[in-house]
Amino acid sequence: MSRPTPPPTPIPADKLRTLCSPEALDFTTTRDLPPLVGTVGQSRALDALEVGIGIRREGYNIFVLGSTGVGKHTVASEALRQRAAGEPVPPDLVYVANFDEPHRPKVLRLPPGGGVGLRDRMDRLVEDLGSLLPAVFSSDRYTARARKIAEAMEKVQDQALAALRTAASNKGLLMKETDDGLTFGPANGGDDILEPDEFTKLPEDKQKALAAAMDDMQEQLQGFAAGVPRWRKETRERLKALDQEVSREEVSRLMDPLLKVYAGDDEVRAWLEAVRDDVVDQAPIFLDEDEDDDGGDGQMVAQEPVSMKRYAVNVLVDHAKTEGAPVVYEDNPAFSNIIGRIEHMSEYGALLTDHTLIKPGALHLASGGYLILDAHRLLVEPYAWTALKRALRSRLLRMDSPGQQGNLMTTVTLAPEPVPIDVKVVLMGSPSLYYELCAGDPEFERHFKILAAFEDRIPRSVENTRLYARLIGTKATDEGLKPFTSGAVGEIIEYSAREVEDAEQLSANLSGLFNLMDEADYWAEKAGHACVERDDVQRALEAFIRRSSRPRDELHEQIERGTLMVATEGEAVGQINGLAVMGFGNVSFGRPTRITATARMGTGEVIDIEREAELAGSIHSKGVLILQSLLGSRYATDVPLSLTASLVFEQSYGLVEGDSASLSEYCALLSAVGRIPIKQSLAVTGSINQHGQVQAIGGVNEKVEGFYDVCRVRGLTGHQGVIVPAANVKNLMLRPDVVEACAAGRFHIWAVDNVEPALSLLTGMPAGKRGANGHYPAASVNGKVEAGLRGFFEQRKTLAAALRPLSSDI
Repeated sequence: MSRPTPPPTPIPADKLRTLCSPEALDFTTTRDLPPLVGTVGQSRALDALEVGIGIRREGYNIFVLGSTGVGKHTVASEALRQRAAGEPVPPDLVYVANFDEPHRPKVLRLPPGGGVGLRDRMDRLVEDLGSLLPAVFSSDRYTARARKIAEAMEKVQDQALAALRTAASNKGLLMKETDDGLTFGPANGGDDILEPDEFTKLPEDKQKALAAAMDDMQEQLQGFAAGVPRWRKETRERLKALDQEVSREEVSRLMDPLLKVYAGDDEVRAWLEAVRDDVVDQAPIFLDEDEDDDGGDGQMVAQEPVSMKRYAVNVLVDHAKTEGAPVVYEDNPAFSNIIGRIEHMSEYGALLTDHTLIKPGALHLASGGYLILDAHRLLVEPYAWTALKRALRSRLLRMDSPGQQGNLMTTVTLAPEPVPIDVKVVLMGSPSLYYELCAGDPEFERHFKILAAFEDRIPRSVENTRLYARLIGTKATDEGLKPFTSGAVGEIIEYSAREVEDAEQLSANLSGLFNLMDEADYWAEKAGHACVERDDVQRALEAFIRRSSRPRDELHEQIERGTLMVATEGEAVGQINGLAVMGFGNVSFGRPTRITATARMGTGEVIDIEREAELAGSIHSKGVLILQSLLGSRYATDVPLSLTASLVFEQSYGLVEGDSASLSEYCALLSAVGRIPIKQSLAVTGSINQHGQVQAIGGVNEKVEGFYDVCRVRGLTGHQGVIVPAANVKNLMLRPDVVEACAAGRFHIWAVDNVEPALSLLTGMPAGKRGANGHYPAASVNGKVEAGLRGFFEQRKTLAAALRPLSSDI
């Protein structure tokens, strides 16, 4: 007969919190350490960034994946800036008026700083034209030439009138000017027209001859009148030609030097030539800036003459002070902030605009370089994600206004010439968002072919511990903090391991690390320490816990006042202390929870009351089904499982999720079936599989400390403790006070890899192994459970036999 396996021994205190290796902390303070360039443990992400930055082909944009606080933005931005520093500065971008298509402003590309240069030269040109042209058009030379043209027209008109007078006189008629215009009538022999009564006294044939003569002269007068507009038009055309000749001469004199400056830039030179031609055509508007003239482009803006604005240069992107390629981070990636916008000004109920009101977007500013965006912020902005993909696909940036359709005001808008772009976009996002985009957007992986994944945790090796210490020292120097002693660094590193619940790993959450450093520096200053010491770091951690522990303290108060029932001594059947983790914001803590089980004769059903009440998640329900399967496979191999059992988390009024209590539930269920008391001085956490193996769970440190805190308040007896999965030993980074209590034997933590050791610890009796006769020892846990189940079976069989005659009678 084999001897029963003895219960496991408590985990040694030195395994409950892995302290920093003295080998890794061979310095006095961080002032002794060289600064750290870069980060710690992110070689995978850095390699991916190098590949993504190096491939300048379509689609090789980068998605930087990582949890909040791991430093992905800082590290990626620095990598981009280092690469961008050695790359060429992209050209400036300017928008100018399109004189042929006023609603389609032209885009010009100039060398870095050239945009401002062109703008300033054009401003001076317009200013010079504004003073020169009025002077030219008021000069004696111009006035004489214009008067000569006007006098020539007057002379032609006078000659035509003289011819009419002569013709009329030859016909015995006189041409006279009246209020109604020119008229003809029979001459009275003097300088006046014959009165009507005198005309009637003339012989009839004379009257007819004069009437015919007047009709003929009236026709000639109509011909003269028809010629006047033609003469005036010819005069205007000659005056306009004179204006153009004079203005072209002066404008060319002003603009020829400017054209020489841009002789090597065909685009700019072509536009300047168009400016010259337009100034010649529009020269009169320089003479009267108050004239209500829209300049032919339909885009007049109030308070400023359009004649001046049509020649203005709108510098969209100025790289005069840029060194290397631009690296742009857009914190608010709204649609208009990504692709730019066209602003409008209200005038008489209409929204008017022109090319000077075009504003750049992040894609304009980053073209030729790199654009960094937060993926979540981008996706929640209407139209922004679609606009970005369209720009990446076409490599052209079109400025649209998607919200214009809903505008009730009359709007004059523009369709600026699209801007060719060459930009590498770097999206920052969480792992879940990345995988959602992969699954939900077929275009995503085509545009973002490079994934740079930042680690949440890094191996706790001696090398990484040293790098961590250098990182702490570099941060302290950069932020003006006190140097950190090796003890303080060790405390921070141990805190980092606890944050990831793994004694063999360190947290990559640099944000949390830096916050702790800031607070430790505060406590060091308050204590008058020259350096930040271990006690200062511990004080910072204690202060944080105190600030955040109100929910935990309220829970403990409810337990101590008996509102929440948790036993820490004695024994009970079908009752066990389970452990859960509660989270409130950035703090979490363990909560002891009473789990109870009942068992009676039945049909092999284990009722999960949480599930029946719709308070259980799917994973918890799965755990209950697993323990039901384990129960049947262990104890009902030769007889039916003839029980009905129920399990419940007492005083639990919210959703119960997860399978980390399945070991507790299983032990409580066996206690109820075998009527075996369970020690209430112990708490249990762990999940089980169908073979009875105990599996790892999360939150092991918080769970252990949660039960310890309740026991400490009530008084440690030396018999209290927690049973945890053996697979979680590597995750233990318990508080120093818990470790101290365990070292002194006032509290215990056991690790189990199977349900049998847990049963032995909880009941104080051996679990029992099946003997040669196929049964468990009667004095073992398994033997009592087997006996209980057989008892249920016998009851069921007896009941079935008793009911059989009644069934036959019916």
